[in-house]
Amino acid sequence: MDEIRIVHVDYTSDDDTALIAALENQQVLLITMAVTAPRDTVLKLIRAAAKAKIQFILPNWYGHDAANDNLCQDSLLAQNRDAVCNEVKKLGVSSYFLLASGFWYEWSLSGGPDRYGFDIKKRSLVLFDGGQTPMNTTTWPQSGRAIARLLSLKIAPDSAEDRSPTLSRFRNRPVYISSFRVTQREMFESMKRVTETTDVDWNISHENSEQRWKDSMSEIRKGNLGAFTKMLYSRAWFPNGDADHETSRGLANELLGLPVESLDEWTAVAVRMAQDDEVPWIMH
Repeated sequence: MDEIRIVHVDYTSDDDTALIAALENQQVLLITMAVTAPRDTVLKLIRAAAKAKIQFILPNWYGHDAANDNLCQDSLLAQNRDAVCNEVKKLGVSSYFLLASGFWYEWSLSGGPDRYGFDIKKRSLVLFDGGQTPMNTTTWPQSGRAIARLLSLKIAPDSAEDRSPTLSRFRNRPVYISSFRVTQREMFESMKRVTETTDVDWNISHENSEQRWKDSMSEIRKGNLGAFTKMLYSRAWFPNGDADHETSRGLANELLGLPVESLDEWTAVAVRMAQDDEVPWIMH
């Protein structure tokens, strides 16, 4: 902690002098903003980073496959993606990386039925399209390791013959990682092992993911932003494989030296988080 310097900056100010000063002499800017932050905040950070000559930026993007236009459009994320990426390119100072990790596993599993279908406290489960759709999902620690190891790579090859991994191969594109490629049914099997329960201990219902997405999108259009979580996850559960980026894109796990994790270990973490009410069920 002694090596961490904390600087308090007013993001709402039109004067970015303090923000630029805080970013000077840094190589990388990692942005982790709440989804409730004002929409122009990330762009302010990116512009200040350019003035401070920041070389690399990880915008506030941790999840969806940013190269999947249909998924991003249907999830209402494309406009934000395009604004951020285009601003970095327009300024011409920095390069960006987008972490395509899928949803966070322990957060999503413990966060109520609108995410992975589980209400752990009530022992209820909504299976989408039978629960057989595979999805890539990543734990918080794996996401952190991926970023740390990505940024530990050398920037460019030493020579034309150098085939070692470098940051340059990931410039201005998604970095695909994952902890688990897993279906709801597989999550449920893990949940039963961890909680020492069986099917009869759970109230199981079934819904169609596309209809859930349509219904929640209709609510959003009426002004009910509380339906955003349900919309976002329902779209990812479509059985067309959009959330299975491992199959369509491949992973950088091996290249980054990421460990193989235990599904049951992280299911147990999710159970504890649910019991302690650590995750808000609705995000706006």
